[in-house]
Amino acid sequence: MAKIIQRFGADHFDYIVVDEFHHASARTYQQLLSHFTPRYLLGLTATPDRTDQSDILSLCDDNLVYRSDLFEGITQGILAPFHYYGIGDTTVNYQEISWRNNKFDEKELVNQLATQARAKHALKHWQEHKQTRTLAFCISKKHADFMAEYFVKHGIKAVSVHSESAIRRNDALSQLEAGTLGVVFSVDLFNEGVDLPSIDTVLMLRPTESKIIFMQQLGRGLRRCEGKDKLIIVDFIGNHHSFFNKPEALFKIGPTNANKKDFINDANDVSLVLPEGCFINYDPVAIDFMQQLTATRIDSQVELYESLKASFGYKPSMGAFYHAGGSIDTIRREYGQWWEFVAKQEDLSDSELACLTSHKAFLREVEVTKLDKSFKLILLESLLENDGFKAPANTLAIAQNSFGIFKRRQRLVVDLPEKYQALAALDTKQLKTWHTYWLNNPVNAWTGGSKAQGGKKAADKAYFKIEEEKLTYLTAIAAEELDAFNVMVQELVNYRFLQYEQRLTNKVIEGDSSPVNVLPDAANSIPYFSDLKIACGHFRTSSHETEEIEQIALPEKYGTLDPAKHFIARAMGNSMNGGKHPIHDGDYLLLEHITSNNAGSISNQIVAIERQDTSGDDQYLLRSVNKLSQGQYELVAQNSDYEPMMATEDMATFARLRDVIDPMDLYLHQSFMRADIPGLFGLEFNKGAWEAGHVCPKGQDDQFLLVTLNKQGKNADHQYHDYFKDGNTFHWQSQNSTSSTSGKGQRLINHKVNGSKLHLFVRKNKLEAKKGAPFYYCGAVNYESHEGEKPMSVVAGLDSELSESLKLEFVG
Repeated sequence: MAKIIQRFGADHFDYIVVDEFHHASARTYQQLLSHFTPRYLLGLTATPDRTDQSDILSLCDDNLVYRSDLFEGITQGILAPFHYYGIGDTTVNYQEISWRNNKFDEKELVNQLATQARAKHALKHWQEHKQTRTLAFCISKKHADFMAEYFVKHGIKAVSVHSESAIRRNDALSQLEAGTLGVVFSVDLFNEGVDLPSIDTVLMLRPTESKIIFMQQLGRGLRRCEGKDKLIIVDFIGNHHSFFNKPEALFKIGPTNANKKDFINDANDVSLVLPEGCFINYDPVAIDFMQQLTATRIDSQVELYESLKASFGYKPSMGAFYHAGGSIDTIRREYGQWWEFVAKQEDLSDSELACLTSHKAFLREVEVTKLDKSFKLILLESLLENDGFKAPANTLAIAQNSFGIFKRRQRLVVDLPEKYQALAALDTKQLKTWHTYWLNNPVNAWTGGSKAQGGKKAADKAYFKIEEEKLTYLTAIAAEELDAFNVMVQELVNYRFLQYEQRLTNKVIEGDSSPVNVLPDAANSIPYFSDLKIACGHFRTSSHETEEIEQIALPEKYGTLDPAKHFIARAMGNSMNGGKHPIHDGDYLLLEHITSNNAGSISNQIVAIERQDTSGDDQYLLRSVNKLSQGQYELVAQNSDYEPMMATEDMATFARLRDVIDPMDLYLHQSFMRADIPGLFGLEFNKGAWEAGHVCPKGQDDQFLLVTLNKQGKNADHQYHDYFKDGNTFHWQSQNSTSSTSGKGQRLINHKVNGSKLHLFVRKNKLEAKKGAPFYYCGAVNYESHEGEKPMSVVAGLDSELSESLKLEFVG
């Protein structure tokens, strides 16, 4: 698949349709979706109630064309309303039952469920709420037989139905329909495919690890039938986190502890939003169980992982997990290494599992290897870029490529010896010296040549060897596993880069308090002469010095700009403040330098005129030029209060006006400290207001999102899922208290309708040089869609694409 995909460019197809889209998290689908960037992606699925529906939706930029769920079916009268009773399962301690691979040990579970005390508890609550025809779901044949026998002993007409039962499924259903049976106890035969609309009571006697199975079982009783006005559901809630699968499926609550707590509060307050005719009640014991479960741990690492998977629509990478505040150390203590943890979540393909088995030691070494500098990672990155795990790689070529990686990853240049830091490229002599240096450092380390103190060989295992000036990985990689191996190593390397760069970010260079986290200048940067004033009145003297020049990057909407020709200056005065396109005092002007030799036609254009005064100082004036007869030119102001003037020989064309710049475009992709952001918009900084992530200043229409991508060190309740989907799209998650109907939610959703701009400021890390890090202004963004409530997961489109340096910084 990968080889076929690579034949096409990322933008080769304008329109891609993917059938069976519920498989979108599969490796082959992910390869396709991550490679192509069509203008329109359409996903089709016939299973809209899958537990990963939110995953599927996020892959389509949260653009849902059509969906009809259970609540909608009830509202439309297609399905019967339900009354749900959640009963505390007081006779079973689920915490004592072994939990492996996301399911209970069946033998232990049956021994706890098939007891007199449990059956008595179930019978009591069933008798309180039942109607006439009951379908009951059990965990095993033994459990079903036990429950049927217990009910029969207490005068209830009941049978158990499974593959070995004396009565066949259809016969049992017929007797249930006729009223000669009151209860049918089943294992899995009735999960789907049963057409018995007269079932009016469902008895849930088993936990379920699958939200899909729960909804299928529930659906057995939702068919409408004459004389049936509702379905009764009697469900048992135990003291184990898996029981949250049921409300998550039925009420689509989010996967985080905060979501669960909000649901419990709503259930306790009887304020859940339900279709007309529906009712839900959890008894105090069930509520207490759920409150204990959410209080035992605020977002475990597994919960965070699953939450990210639900948000992204695919397995979160190690870097994404780290950025979201996940504790890699906790994962490692429990599972040994990252890929073992992912394997336990059943998120590895067969080829990845094979790689983990064959290369476990090396994968862990990449994850934990000590990094005094970034050299080991750079070497691995170079090997990955040059197919160095497929075939032995020439050490000179790898060294040269490694130097190029340093030039791309500018913040890592500080690791290099000083003589290499300023070099853009290596000449032949420098390359030879660099090659030797590279062999003596990371190559030496990965080949087991590092020495510990005292001159003794380090105990570290060698993972590579050098033969005939080629670096060779020591363990054979099966051809069918090579792609998976490269992906797994790349993911670890990406994480270690993030981790290492975080360390650099907080580092203060000796004798210098400035941060090392400096991004390279953006493309499309041109000079801004802050002290050059172009008069919009009468000729005005203005001198400028080269040290006053700033480099400002403008968005692509201003076209391709050449720093040798184009520059920015300020207007001064009001002579051009008139007409359809007035130029105001203080406006930023985009100008193109011209001379009398290359100006071309300037008639009916606005140009900057230059002349020298009697003292020899330069003077500048902005005017529209009209050509008169006999080669004469008239300089016309747009403001009628200013008289036209004739051009004279001491005047020369200096620059042509290209555009008047929106002041906010000057700030685009520039960095600002939090306290300086309000001033850009004429606002005052108030620490209480501007410390928030979503700022809505009083008396101000505009809104501001201030986002830190790396959530390391954040409380679990503040580990929001904020990330760039690409250079044009941002995913932002609100506070846990924000819903689409709340004031802030409505203001955000309707910002365009209300004439409000939504400004995005982003930083990668909270700190730089042990101080608060600045935010980069990413421009105005526009709400596109959202998913979920408390928190809302919002997708917004950027007005201006991220610069290449910010893409590398924020998107990767």
